[in-house]
Amino acid sequence: MGTHTGAAEDQGHITGYGTKQYRSYVLNALLFVYILNFLDRGLLGIVSEQVMDELAITDGQFGLLTGIGFALFYSVVGIPLARYAEYGNRVWIMTICIGLWSAATALSGMVAPVEFGGVVISGFVMLLICRVLVGVGEAGCTPPANSILADYYPPKRRSTALGYYAMGVTAGTLSANLIGGPVADAYGWRTAFIVIGLAGIVVAVLFRLTVKEPPRGYSDPPGVVRAKRATFGEALRELGSKKSFWLMATGATLASFCGYGITTFQTSFLMRTHGVSLTEATLQFNVPSAFAASVGVLMTGWIAEKVVKKRPNAIAWLPAIGLIACVPFYVVGFSSDNKWVALVCICIGAGIKYGYLASQYTIGQGVVGARTRATATAILLFIVNLLGYGAGPPFIGFVSDILFNSQAAAEGFADLARASCKGAALQALPEATQAFCRAAEAKALQTSLVITSVLYALPAIFFLLCIKTLQKDLVAK
Repeated sequence: MGTHTGAAEDQGHITGYGTKQYRSYVLNALLFVYILNFLDRGLLGIVSEQVMDELAITDGQFGLLTGIGFALFYSVVGIPLARYAEYGNRVWIMTICIGLWSAATALSGMVAPVEFGGVVISGFVMLLICRVLVGVGEAGCTPPANSILADYYPPKRRSTALGYYAMGVTAGTLSANLIGGPVADAYGWRTAFIVIGLAGIVVAVLFRLTVKEPPRGYSDPPGVVRAKRATFGEALRELGSKKSFWLMATGATLASFCGYGITTFQTSFLMRTHGVSLTEATLQFNVPSAFAASVGVLMTGWIAEKVVKKRPNAIAWLPAIGLIACVPFYVVGFSSDNKWVALVCICIGAGIKYGYLASQYTIGQGVVGARTRATATAILLFIVNLLGYGAGPPFIGFVSDILFNSQAAAEGFADLARASCKGAALQALPEATQAFCRAAEAKALQTSLVITSVLYALPAIFFLLCIKTLQKDLVAK
């Protein structure tokens, strides 16, 4: 493991904190933690079919597990944890949070019905509680990590370090598919949760033992006067005058609403509609589409940077074009009975829609002064996670439930509960009912995903409206 040596304090703004080798170690340690963060977050969506079959829950109930169950507490706890990281020991904050979300992940693999005082709490409710704890833990990852890096790296190297750290989002999603899918396919979803959760607890211990809390402001230039942090009320008042911020935030929330919902149920769609195994769904479909999404984010930011002098509003209209253009690709991808057509279209859709991520942070940071940037970002993430991540998966799940029940009523299966089409309960049904279950399960989710894909046109409208006030609202041009 790495060791550290403090740099001369008056040279901190040039060299950063510690030796070059130790700074690199800390940066990679933080990246690894961020990868683990998104690996644990995305694992449930990957093992969706196994979980729904064993716990006998519907698409709507599963949407609650992956949506509001995680997002509500992640969003609510995120802002106070971010503000505490301004003065608390950031390494300890991260250590405790890594341990908490990892323990909750491991416990997720052990859930079972529990009886308290004669009242039986179902496995679904126990898993929901575990997801809440995962959300609380993961809320304490990014804010302190960004603050730590700002003190380890001098200003001229800071953006590169933060950009490297941000790769954890896509790398974590890829890792969840590369690791979670094959492990769950071979040993079951419970083993995947337990193994990854226990590994995270080990990471928490190693992180605390090897990463040193840097002095605050160590890498700032000598004599720099740090602006007094704006109060929450002051930040809200400044944001209240920035119409561009709220239009962009609405667009980003609607886009994440569609995106988180689709990502949560994509594996289930592939397994139900195209009959692929869990390993095939993750490695052949989810990994390429996640990679395409990563390229799309980078390309949108790069193109906007190249054309900004001639087209200053490019950061708003580029994502709008991508969000509109992705609709036909997703509609065809989720409608096609050919899995290779689905693969190509889903990858193209993912590659051209995710440019809005580059836009949301650029506009969110650009329309406010330095004193309120952190709070503006926290408010933006609060809205996006609570309404986007929180509502997207349940929307797709409950629409799927409604469509299933409608089809059941139309074909003479009105008394058939959808949970009866899951796992062992399915095998107890007559063959004709089993055949209906399999076809209706696939069709209901497929149609729900197509409906959600069409909704991608809505956030594009808000990004286009943002153009009218963007130049007036920008603080630095």
